[in-house]
Amino acid sequence: MTTFTPAPHPSVPDHPAPAGAGPARPAVEAFSLTKSYGRADTSVMALNDVSVSFEAGKFTAIMGPSGSGKSTLMHCLAGLDTADSGRIVLGGTEITGLKDRELTALRRERIGFVFQAFNLVPTLTAEQNITLPLALAGTTADAGWLATVVDTLGLKDRLKHRPHELSGGQQQRVAVARALLTRPDVVFGDEPTGNLDSKAGGEVLALLRRSSQEMGQSIIMVTHDPVAASYADRVVLMSDGGLVGEIHEPTAESVLAALGQLGA
Repeated sequence: MTTFTPAPHPSVPDHPAPAGAGPARPAVEAFSLTKSYGRADTSVMALNDVSVSFEAGKFTAIMGPSGSGKSTLMHCLAGLDTADSGRIVLGGTEITGLKDRELTALRRERIGFVFQAFNLVPTLTAEQNITLPLALAGTTADAGWLATVVDTLGLKDRLKHRPHELSGGQQQRVAVARALLTRPDVVFGDEPTGNLDSKAGGEVLALLRRSSQEMGQSIIMVTHDPVAASYADRVVLMSDGGLVGEIHEPTAESVLAALGQLGA
């Protein structure tokens, strides 16, 4: 386990760098985030001066003991919760301080979500569930990209089925397809295999990894499972609201050992 060194606080450029001007912009960055819950004696510091950068096109897992702040960090990065102080930059856009309407549009257009619960509409077909975010935005799917996502996730022969006609693994594949369809800056996964058996969970994790490797998708996943984390390119470790280490090219064994040092 390597010691985590917080990133410096560079200023955010007003305009994207031209092609070939340097390394790709990170998918999302946090600068000195703090977040607490409660007041006075009951106050709990969920995030304590957290600065971290997530490389574009990579699959990153966030892990730590219960109460470490991993879910709070993800919710803040995704614009689902607000930090008390600090900055968040997603795909070159600073989201800190955006109004609710602007955040809603940003989440719909530039962020994908895959949760433990599949969150599919039971009366809609798999295809309709996949394209639902675009339908709500009043736009239509790019037919070529839809076909690519469906083929990659092995859903071509399940598009006309409703959720109750699909296995748990297939339902989560539909959720992953829905998250990928808008070509978001980042896909956030909150325990995405928590409701699946080990075989179906492994299939979904492998698909997430392929989405990163073959489609260049940036994925950030919160998980408590060392096996799930081993599918990622990098594991960021948290404890007591802070970043305490990271693992590159993780294995289930290396993650388990690191968590053991944290008392998880």
